[in-house]
Amino acid sequence: MLELKDLMLGNPPLTLAVAESVTCGRVQARIGAVRGASTFFLGGIVAYSLEAKARHLGVDLEQARRCNAVSQAIAEQMALGVCTLFDARIGLATTGYAEPAAEHQVITPFAWWALARRLDDTRAEVTSGMIECPGSHRTAAQEAISVAAVNALVRALRRIRS
Repeated sequence: MLELKDLMLGNPPLTLAVAESVTCGRVQARIGAVRGASTFFLGGIVAYSLEAKARHLGVDLEQARRCNAVSQAIAEQMALGVCTLFDARIGLATTGYAEPAAEHQVITPFAWWALARRLDDTRAEVTSGMIECPGSHRTAAQEAISVAAVNALVRALRRIRS
């Protein structure tokens, strides 16, 4: 994880904010565990309800209602929204299901992660991905998703810095 700090503080230095749903703060805890995280990590939000995602992160409420706030598009909106909320250059977000949810036809726990990078005041690039956690219980799925999101962040930063 020391690499994360080095990548964030390269030239130019970058700032990071995190928006979480399914991971309930686990991504922020991983980042906060990095010595010197306060030099690049601005903060984060756990927005669990659809209304919180809309109110604090600018997620389209009607779109979120149609998918129970779990989709690639919602993760991407969350990542962009947390950049705005914290005035960060990089936003990382997670949304998904930590366990099966019959009412939403979810058999296997899964999540979307998204990473937004603000290029300037009007432009951003966003990447995203999905992780499935077959057979995982709730906390194991949350851990796997948080690891996947942080690993995606490190990979993206390596590309930015190369």
